[in-house]
Amino acid sequence: MRLVRHLSDLPHSKLARGSVVTVGAYDGLHLGHTQLLDRVIGEARSKDLPAIVMSFEPTPKEFFSAASPPARLMRFREKFESLADYGVDIFYCPRFGPTMRSIRADAFIRQILIHGLNARHLVVGDDFQFARRREGSIEHLQRASAALRYTVDQVSSVVVNGVRVSSTAIRDALAAGELDRATALLGRPYRMSGRVIEGRKVGRSLGYATANVDLRRRQSAVLGIFAVRVHGLGCGPVDGVASVGTRPTFDLVKPLLEVHLFDFDADIYGEYIHVDFIAHLRAEEKYASVDELVAQMDIDTENARTALAAHSA
Repeated sequence: MRLVRHLSDLPHSKLARGSVVTVGAYDGLHLGHTQLLDRVIGEARSKDLPAIVMSFEPTPKEFFSAASPPARLMRFREKFESLADYGVDIFYCPRFGPTMRSIRADAFIRQILIHGLNARHLVVGDDFQFARRREGSIEHLQRASAALRYTVDQVSSVVVNGVRVSSTAIRDALAAGELDRATALLGRPYRMSGRVIEGRKVGRSLGYATANVDLRRRQSAVLGIFAVRVHGLGCGPVDGVASVGTRPTFDLVKPLLEVHLFDFDADIYGEYIHVDFIAHLRAEEKYASVDELVAQMDIDTENARTALAAHSA
C-alpha cells in the first residue's frame, strides 16, 4: 500500500482509468469500517481500479478539540498497517488544517475526489458528511455524480445488540471497562501495538518484570488493569496482565502500557508487540506501601489467569 500525504504526490498514471474511493477517519477499523472496506475492495477488484482510503492527520475531531481531543483507538502506524493488510492500494492522508477545514463541498468533490483521485466510484457510510461545517452530504454527492461521471454506493450502518457500531461507541465501552461490548463492536479484541522500551525496572524489583510500551498517544482509550494476550513474540500468543496508566503509587507522569507476561522470561527489548485487551480487572489505585501493591498484583495475576481461561484463544 502506498501512503500519500499531498495531492501532487499521487501516482496519477495509476489513476488514469479511475479509482474506487472511501473517505473517513477509520479509527479502530471496527465492523462498520470493515463492511465499507469490503465494498471498496470488491468494487476496485471487479473494475480493475485502485482502492483508495482517504483520511486525515490529525483527525478533524482532534483539530477542533486540540486542548482535549478524543482518545485514538489506533495510532497512525496501526491504522496504516491495518489498511495495508486489508488490501487497500493507496492511503491518501492529507494534513487537516485551516485550508482543509474551510473547503466547500463542491470544491472538495471537484478538486480532491475527481481531479485529484479521479474517483469513478465512491463508497460512504449512511451518516457521511464532509467539507466546511459538514455541509456536504450523501445527497450532495449524488447530485453531482451524473455531471462528473461517478457513482455513489451508500452502505448502511452495522448494528450489534441494538447499538450502532461507531468509534465513539467503542470508546465509551472501553472507558467503562466493558471489554466484551467493545470486542463485539470491533469484531475482535481491542488492541494496542508498540515497541518494547527500556523502563525503570520497578516491576522486576517487585517480582513482576514487565514489557513497557510507549503509548504514543495524548490520551489512552483504556486505563486500569487488564487481562491481555500478547502477539508478535514468535511463539504464539502469550497471556499476561497489563497496566495502562501513570502508576500512582510511584507517581509516574507519562501514561505507559506495562505488561507482565506469564511463564515468559526472554529478552524482548526492541520487539514490536501487539497487546489484545481481553478483560478489565480494576481501576488504577495508589497504595500506601509497596507490600500492599505487590499483594494486589498477586490477586490481579490470579484474576487475569481466570479471565483468560474463560476467553480461551
